[in-house]
Amino acid sequence: MKVGGMRYGEGMRVVVAGDRGSGKSSLISAIASESFPEIVPHLLPPTHLPPDLFPHHLPLTIIDTSSTLEKQAKRNEELKRADVVVLTYACNDPSSFTRLPSYWLPELQNLEVKAPVIVVGCKLDLRDENQQVSLETLMPQLLQHCKNIATCIECSAYTLYQVPEVFYFAQKAVLHPLDPLFDHESQALTDRCVRALRRIFVLCDRNMDDALDDTELNEFQVRCFGAPLQSSEIAGVKTLVQQKVPEGLNSHGLTFPGFIYIHKMFLKKGRPETLWAVLRNFGYDNDLKLQDDFLPIPSKIAPDQSVELTSEAIEFLSGVFRLLDMDKDRALRPAEVDKLFCTAPQSPWNDAPYKDAAERTDMGYMSLNGFLSLWALMTLIDSRRSLANLIYIGYSGNPAAALRVTRRRSVDRRKQATERNVFQCYVFGSKNAGKSAILESLLGRPFSNNYAPTTVEQFAANSIELLGGTRKTLVLREIPEGAVSKVLSNKDYLATCDVAVFVYDSSDEHSWKKSRGLLDMVARQGELTGYRVPCLLIAAKDDLTPYPRAVQDSVRVTQELGIEAPIHLSMKLGDSSNVYNKIVSAAEHPHLSIPETEIGRKRKQYQQLLQNSLIFASVGTVVAVVGLAAMRAYAVKKNSSA
Repeated sequence: MKVGGMRYGEGMRVVVAGDRGSGKSSLISAIASESFPEIVPHLLPPTHLPPDLFPHHLPLTIIDTSSTLEKQAKRNEELKRADVVVLTYACNDPSSFTRLPSYWLPELQNLEVKAPVIVVGCKLDLRDENQQVSLETLMPQLLQHCKNIATCIECSAYTLYQVPEVFYFAQKAVLHPLDPLFDHESQALTDRCVRALRRIFVLCDRNMDDALDDTELNEFQVRCFGAPLQSSEIAGVKTLVQQKVPEGLNSHGLTFPGFIYIHKMFLKKGRPETLWAVLRNFGYDNDLKLQDDFLPIPSKIAPDQSVELTSEAIEFLSGVFRLLDMDKDRALRPAEVDKLFCTAPQSPWNDAPYKDAAERTDMGYMSLNGFLSLWALMTLIDSRRSLANLIYIGYSGNPAAALRVTRRRSVDRRKQATERNVFQCYVFGSKNAGKSAILESLLGRPFSNNYAPTTVEQFAANSIELLGGTRKTLVLREIPEGAVSKVLSNKDYLATCDVAVFVYDSSDEHSWKKSRGLLDMVARQGELTGYRVPCLLIAAKDDLTPYPRAVQDSVRVTQELGIEAPIHLSMKLGDSSNVYNKIVSAAEHPHLSIPETEIGRKRKQYQQLLQNSLIFASVGTVVAVVGLAAMRAYAVKKNSSA
């Protein structure tokens, strides 16, 4: 079952846990039978509540758990599967309450239970008035141990007092959680909630005057709640906002601060479901991200396909860049980039692998090439994130028309051509061979003598201009030396690679031998998996005295494998030997520069021999059949003459 963008299989799963004798089973029996049970088993089977029992019309499956040590593993398994946890204690036993912070809440934390928790005091009818447990005074203590606590409530299964409310709040905690919306410490809406509401405000502000007039307010009201506001109601809202937030209203209508105030007011009144109704209507899930239904990602049928932005999406992004570039300096300041993503859950480019992966000016500003290259990179490695952010920043076209799936690379090799606009190049090599310098140079950064070993994959993306003025985006993906064996253990790892380059320090014997070994590994992997890729050798640090054996061996190796001669370059001297255009050229000719190992060559010869044998056998069979037919015809003719 799907509710509010979330899927719950056969319904919502409520797991009830707590000390023995705290009232777990009686609570479950009371809600199921609407009466107090005289005899209750120690452990109830799963209890199913019908969907019409609560306003949300969602069926509940209530799981009773045992607190005995023998059944601890089973209980822990159920807690991990819970949509919501009901944690019980006995109101007539203060020690059972103290067990919540001393045992149960730490236990939930150790199990990494992320579900919301409803703390329930049972047996309220048996509580000694002289020895009461005050939830108001002990709530802060509980919250210190568990941030997932959504509600605390007391009930009595004997009198049925607040028994239905326990499970109503359990449903509400899952469907309308407060934590994603409100920060209890600052008593303000969370940053992610404000960002979501800003996007909604911008979408509703059709005339783009930074305010919602009466017509726009009514359109918002009808979309989210199915009914317009009366004139008197709109006037009342404006009066309230003007009193509480003077900047929330201007001559055009309700401004964004006023829009925020109204939704914060609903939360303070204990009505998170109102804000969630708005968020769900505009496609948000519980994490305040767009639901999958709003992201029609084109599906790849094979691992060696990739996803790219369409020309329509690129045109939209170019227009966005021009709008943000207020000073017309053809570059975006960091503040202007942050402004672009103010309607997204967060800026997607603040962290790896996007941070420092694109070209910037000397002032640290982002150029148009860098801007479009980052979008191309994000689409290549995380198309869902790319489409979501397109929508967050205001792309109003058909989402399905923003991305396209490319043809299979194996088909490109067979057709000896490609239609791709974005090429991914894997950069292999030993430590200190000069891999990172090649990435840095692609981004227009000066050479640095400071060496820092690469420990995780690094990316660099930029636009490359080819002969004739066409442009392709080149993505360099640096593979740390120590990670090669691990990444190649994934048989599909080379599927997304258009070109592989192998960098070695031309002055260092070890570096050459290491890169030669990596080339053999990748070539064999391609032959085994069918994902054969064009390969290039790059002799870096050409300003140093070359290792003589490497010069001779590299030429021999390229001839044996059937690939191009090594490309010599020196990033220190600024001599790149046009390496990026050569990489793109290799990607555009996917049938060339594919290494063939000795094992692969023998396998190919064997297959050809086998194929020739089958052809010879087939021809022999045809000849025999024809000969037999001729003999039979001659015999028939002879008999007829006789």
